[in-house]
Amino acid sequence: MPTASYRSDIFYGVFMDYRKLPKLTTIFCLLAAFHTGCETSGAEGGRTKGQAQVSYYGYEIINTYPHDPSAYTQGLVYQDGSLYESTGLNGKSSFRKTDLKTGKVIRKVELEQQFFGEGLALLDGRAYQLTWQTQHGFVYQLDSFQMLKTFSYPGEGWGLTHDGRSLIMSNGSNQIRYLNPGNFATNRVINVTDGGRPIINLNELEFIKGEIWANIYMSDLIARIDPENGRVIAWIDLAGILTPADRPTDSGGVLNGIAYDRDNERLFVTGKLWPKMFEIRLREITK
Repeated sequence: MPTASYRSDIFYGVFMDYRKLPKLTTIFCLLAAFHTGCETSGAEGGRTKGQAQVSYYGYEIINTYPHDPSAYTQGLVYQDGSLYESTGLNGKSSFRKTDLKTGKVIRKVELEQQFFGEGLALLDGRAYQLTWQTQHGFVYQLDSFQMLKTFSYPGEGWGLTHDGRSLIMSNGSNQIRYLNPGNFATNRVINVTDGGRPIINLNELEFIKGEIWANIYMSDLIARIDPENGRVIAWIDLAGILTPADRPTDSGGVLNGIAYDRDNERLFVTGKLWPKMFEIRLREITK
């Protein structure tokens, strides 16, 4: 049967995972307040009166596909019937093309030992791949996987997508930067907030119908972000989508990977080291 998930335990699970990262308790407190329907105000509160309403979504599984359980998914893109993926971990990072139905790798470029692969975007026949802490990115010819050039950027590289004009990049903070794909200069920066609070650990990105969708690292949550002002306009809770039996024993094996088939309006999600990829349909949660 299709499943729908919007459970309070995800918030407590996120909190427990983040106990060693005090700065992330802001996310927990804010989302817990939303979930319980609390309305707070003032500098220490979350949502104040007059602020736009945030929507909440659970999910329905439409299809399940195999996914390489050794792939530490950092970037995921669907285009022309195929999936493209950037994988991480030093010595295991790659840029690959895979078959959706079988999960088989069709083509792959492996990164050198010193590079930890991160976000991925496909734009105008080229693939752009970030790395984590080496401030080093790669540009490939998409049809041949030939490396065309490298580029650099300040800080860490996490997620990457595009809006048809600019590359859109996250770095683990609440900032999202718009980059010129020609010279990689920063054109603009937005700060992602919800109820006035910064939402950090923005990870893998996807641009869907004029919105930026971002995995929140180490959680089962996806934020839908207004690119004009950085405000979170909706939350998606994917808690329970991967069964305990399938969940990786590695603590880093968390949700990360959003791909969208624009022609057929299909949405795919997976995670780091997950053995499955899911096609899902969102179900709005009404309070």
